Amino acid sequence: MFINEEIKDKEVRVITADGEQLGILPLKEALSAAESRDLDLVKIAPGAQPPVCKIMDYGKYRFEQAKREKDARKNQKIVELKEIRLGLSIDVHDFETKGSHAIRFLKSGNKVKVSIRFRGREMGHPEIGYDTMQRFAKYCEEFAIVEKPAKMEGRNMLMFLAPRPVK
Repeated sequence: MFINEEIKDKEVRVITADGEQLGILPLKEALSAAESRDLDLVKIAPGAQPPVCKIMDYGKYRFEQAKREKDARKNQKIVELKEIRLGLSIDVHDFETKGSHAIRFLKSGNKVKVSIRFRGREMGHPEIGYDTMQRFAKYCEEFAIVEKPAKMEGRNMLMFLAPRPVK
C-alpha cells in the first residue's frame, strides 16, 4: 500500500474516511485534503483507472488489521498428528490400552497415525498386520474414520485415522 508522498499518480479518485466520494482530484489537492483533516492518503485500489485513494488514519487502520489477524489466529484449531505404534503380536490388554489412547487423541480433535513395524520373519506375514489394523479401526470406529487405509511402506504398515465429524 502506498501512503501520502509514496503515491506517484497525477490524478486519483478520493474517498473520505466516512465513505463519501470527493471525486477525481489532482494528487496535490488530494494530499492537502488529507492533511487538512490530519489523516493520511492511502492508495487502496492501484489497478483502477484512475487509482482509488482513501483518506484515513493509517496507523489506526494497521493496528485494527493486526488485531483482526490475531483474533483469526486465536480461533484456529491446530490439528496435530499423534502416532500409535502397535506390535504384530499385540496382546488384548495392550491393544485396548493403545486403542483408548487413540480414542483420547481423536476426541481432542487430533489425527492418529497407527503403525506396525515388521521385524525379520514377520515380513512374511503382512496379512496378520492387516488384521490387526482392521481390528484397531473397528475398535475406534465410533470416534474415527479411516483417512488412509492400512498400507505397507517398506518394513512399516501405516494407517491414518481422522476424528469423526461432529453431527
